[in-house]
Amino acid sequence: MLILLVEDDPSQLEPLRAALLKVGHTVDAIADGETAQWFAFRKDYDLLILDWMLPKVSGVELCQVYRRAGKLTPVLMLTAKDTVLDKVMGLDAGADDYLVKPVDVLELLARVRALGRRSPMWQGDILSLGDLQLHVSTLTLELGSLTTQLSSREFQLMEYLMRHPRQVLSHNQIEQALWSWGEEPESNAVTTLVRRLRQRLQTIGVKDWIETVHRMGYRINPPNL
Repeated sequence: MLILLVEDDPSQLEPLRAALLKVGHTVDAIADGETAQWFAFRKDYDLLILDWMLPKVSGVELCQVYRRAGKLTPVLMLTAKDTVLDKVMGLDAGADDYLVKPVDVLELLARVRALGRRSPMWQGDILSLGDLQLHVSTLTLELGSLTTQLSSREFQLMEYLMRHPRQVLSHNQIEQALWSWGEEPESNAVTTLVRRLRQRLQTIGVKDWIETVHRMGYRINPPNL
C-alpha cells in the first residue's frame, strides 16, 4: 500500500517507516502536519497514519479537514492520549482506528493489514482479481497450481494494478504509488518494471492482461470480470 506516515519524533518516525517498508509498503514519511496536509490532498494514498500532536497542524485537525473534503482513505491515529474521551474525540474526527503510544511495531503492522483488508478484493492476506491471487505474506502470485515469486517492487506494481482494474494508470501515477517522496526513479523505471512483471505473469500462464495505452500509461484487463 501507499502510506502517508506523519510523526514529528524522529526516534519513532524512522523505525515505523523502516518496518512498513520491510513488509512491502511504499511510505511517505513526514514530520509536520502542514506538509502532511499538502501531500494528503495531492497523492492517492491507501492509508494515512497520523500522530495526534504535530507541529503547525495537529493530526486531529488534519483528519477533520480530510474528511470534510470527502476523502475516504482509512486513517490510523497514533497518540499518547489514552483516555476514553481522547479515543472518542479521535474517532469522531474521522479516524478509523486508534493506537496508543508507545507503539508496538507488530501491532501497528497488524492494524495496517486489517485496514487494508476492508476492500472486498481482499480475502485475509490475499488480494484476488478473478482467479489470480496475490499473496502478501510471501510476495507470490498464484493462478491455479502455478505460482511465481515477485520482487518487492514487482509486488507493489501488481498490487497497485490489481486494486485499479480496467483503469488507465499513467507513468506519473505509478511512480507516485511505488516510490516514496524524495526518491528519484530512473526515467525508464516504470517501463522496465512493467516488462519484468509481464514476464512473471507469463510463467503462470497469464498473458496480455497488462495493456499499454499509447501515450497514457498502463491498464490491467482481467478477462471475465
